[in-house]
Amino acid sequence: MKKYLLLICILVPLLMLTLLIRYGNKRITVTEYTVQNSEIPESFDGYVIAQVSDLHNAVFGKGNSRLLSALSETSPDCIVVTGDVIDSRRTNTDAAAEFLAEAVKIAPVFYCTGNHESRIPDEFGELLYAMDEIGVTVLRNESLLLAENGDTIRLIGLEDPAFYDTEEETLRALRTLAASRQYTIVLSHRPEFFEDYCATEADLVLTGHAHGGQFRIPGLGGVYVPDQGFFPKYDEGMHTQNGTTMIVSRGLGNSLLPFRLGNPPEIVTVTLQR
Repeated sequence: MKKYLLLICILVPLLMLTLLIRYGNKRITVTEYTVQNSEIPESFDGYVIAQVSDLHNAVFGKGNSRLLSALSETSPDCIVVTGDVIDSRRTNTDAAAEFLAEAVKIAPVFYCTGNHESRIPDEFGELLYAMDEIGVTVLRNESLLLAENGDTIRLIGLEDPAFYDTEEETLRALRTLAASRQYTIVLSHRPEFFEDYCATEADLVLTGHAHGGQFRIPGLGGVYVPDQGFFPKYDEGMHTQNGTTMIVSRGLGNSLLPFRLGNPPEIVTVTLQR
């Protein structure tokens, strides 16, 4: 009898922890930010950007229906995807393309690369072809102007440094693209380059990569982030310095570690306010 009681005392907490982890990894949260800047043109006052980062081929409902529904409910003016939409360890370009094909029906979609795309050039080539067919705007060290009622803001998408031998290629491209002085939004996978973003006087930078530290401890934050180490500075949230605001998404999916703890998947929305 004592053996059975001991077994129950072990198994019940384990079962509860498993269910809690599963629920925490499938529950999509929406984190809303408002960014104020006098340089935001009048026509962009109230403009809503929805950010999807680090999907890593995760699926939320059949055909990502729950993720698409959550995106739609934010009523975005555009959707930005800041890298790692596919995962190099369990790549499914068809699933990623299916999600993006539905996302463009909600709002225009703009995409920049992540480090996982660099690891699988053949599959990434297939995804690029699919995105072109779908109508996703891919920005690989490129910029464009978003226009609203005659007003414009600049949108820059950076190629992830993993596509190069050194990070300097990406940062050189940023310095060139951010040279024009108008309200500028940068899409980049990497938050650890915050000082470099500030140096170019970019107004708003949307990043991911950190996965929120994967495991989060209340009061301490994320435990570990690649390229930043343990208890990193830029694991999530809004950071402001010298007129530059960077927002770090905790992302949606997982990669090497198969689950999160205290760190539910996240969609970010940013409302521009003049």
